[in-house]
Amino acid sequence: MPGVLLLISLSVIAAVWWWLATPVTLARAPIDPAAKLYCVSYAPFRDDQTPLNPDLIVSPEQIQEDLIELAKISQCVRTYSVDNGLDRVPELASKVGLKVLLGVWIGDNRQKNALLSDTAIALAREYPDTVKAIIVGNEVMLRGEMTPSVLRETIRSVKTRVNIPVTYADVWEYWLLYREIAEDVDFVTIHVLPYWENMPVRAEDAAAHVIAIQKQVALAFPGKEILIGETGWPSNGRMREGALPSRTNQARIVSEMLDLAKRENIRVNLIEAYDSLWKREWEGTVGGNWGLFDGVYRKLKYPAGVAISNYPFWKLQMEGGMVLAVLVFAAAGLALRRSLSSPRPASWIAVAISATTAGILLGMAADKMFYESYGLGRLLGWGSLLAAAIASPMLCANALMSGRSLPTFLELIGPREGRTFSVPTMVLGFVLTVTTLLAAEAALGLLFDPRWRDFPFASLTMAVVPFGTLALFKRPKSGLRPIAETTFAALFAATAIFAMFNEGFDNWQSLWTCAAYFLLGMTLYRARSASIAGTTSTIPTAVSEAVLSSRDSGGVETDRSRSHAGKNVVAAPLG
Repeated sequence: MPGVLLLISLSVIAAVWWWLATPVTLARAPIDPAAKLYCVSYAPFRDDQTPLNPDLIVSPEQIQEDLIELAKISQCVRTYSVDNGLDRVPELASKVGLKVLLGVWIGDNRQKNALLSDTAIALAREYPDTVKAIIVGNEVMLRGEMTPSVLRETIRSVKTRVNIPVTYADVWEYWLLYREIAEDVDFVTIHVLPYWENMPVRAEDAAAHVIAIQKQVALAFPGKEILIGETGWPSNGRMREGALPSRTNQARIVSEMLDLAKRENIRVNLIEAYDSLWKREWEGTVGGNWGLFDGVYRKLKYPAGVAISNYPFWKLQMEGGMVLAVLVFAAAGLALRRSLSSPRPASWIAVAISATTAGILLGMAADKMFYESYGLGRLLGWGSLLAAAIASPMLCANALMSGRSLPTFLELIGPREGRTFSVPTMVLGFVLTVTTLLAAEAALGLLFDPRWRDFPFASLTMAVVPFGTLALFKRPKSGLRPIAETTFAALFAATAIFAMFNEGFDNWQSLWTCAAYFLLGMTLYRARSASIAGTTSTIPTAVSEAVLSSRDSGGVETDRSRSHAGKNVVAAPLG
């Protein structure tokens, strides 16, 4: 039976990964060097570089390296500022034949606004054949850093000193709220990001949504050209309702959007050229994965003629999962060699479920850890959860065949007389503790700060399914329910209920995570601590021994001892 189940497990793992890696076929290549993009947003920051560092000056060599690659796929780049070394972009772009939509990053500091505006004006005059327009401000109204009157004054101060078009860029709704701003710009620049809409748009509807919004805004501003200044889709990160970031979705949306824009004669600037890894600290994983180029290796994600898959390394991920499944069965087999009784068929089925689940999800969990682990703390947390998820199915399979139940936290860190000193049980308990604590940290994030939080569905499920099967088959028949497990179970149940409704029923990442939390909560709630029951039951016995001892001493002391012992006997059950 074990051999048959192992073959079934390996077959399921292979089939699922073959299905997951199925490439998409697009009618139009998302990035076609023969049909260059109109424009693409560009920020040069790499590794730990960030525009939030006012002292950072990106080297011209680094910018030049990027622009050479961008000139192969685009006619133009849009920038957002002229500080941090970005004032060199017009000069360097002119050398590779790129045009520039030059951005001026303005805010609530009027003195700095004037200084940056002067720099942009000087660059426009120095490179008139390269700088095609100046974008004065980016989402200033959205951030609430300016009033409409101050913004209009700033735009006019730039417009009167240059001979090229001047515009302002913001989310499309804010143009409709503050229509008077259109009087001072040469064309209207709107941002339409289907993923970030208040009502997130599914990937299959995203391109049509962008074009529909452009037409809606055009009706509000007759006679003004409407430039789509930002649009795109993330290739990785958490779902928002039915909006799923993925490589295939990003490629499909870019392809469809460019095709529609060409047919409708609409100018589109894609966001963005390179993945902006620094944005992950502020917008989560999804914030750093909008690029057409990889942010680390600076390579095009979707070269023309190459199949597009969500898991380009799926064979390696599948093989790793199959190896883990074999190890899970091996752990069960090693325990069985030391067992004096034969396991029930249901036990082997439980092992097969854990092995198959872990084998399917290992590659997915590793992929998520790679993209979602930014910063040392995040890397340690997500790495520890993945390590626990790898260890859990092997340890639980071994425990199931050895007849050991899932330990309680009291058996690990409680009173010495109730602790376990079995090394395999201690290791299993340690993995359970790590999983519970990391799951609790993620749960609190989903409860109190959910907007940027990723869903740990893959690693959490890998760890929780084996715990659940072990608790089902090897539950202690007696003992009291521990307070710690009950508290964590309540937290996980509350998180699952809240996230289910807060994220919506179209968000399968959320629903999957909620199911894992429910399973972990039920597993912990089923725990019973025999050590608590044993400690409680020894109290009356100890008191009885004290009474018998006092009787042997005789006289008045015996009466006093009996009196005190009687009080203790009555009090013991209340304690």
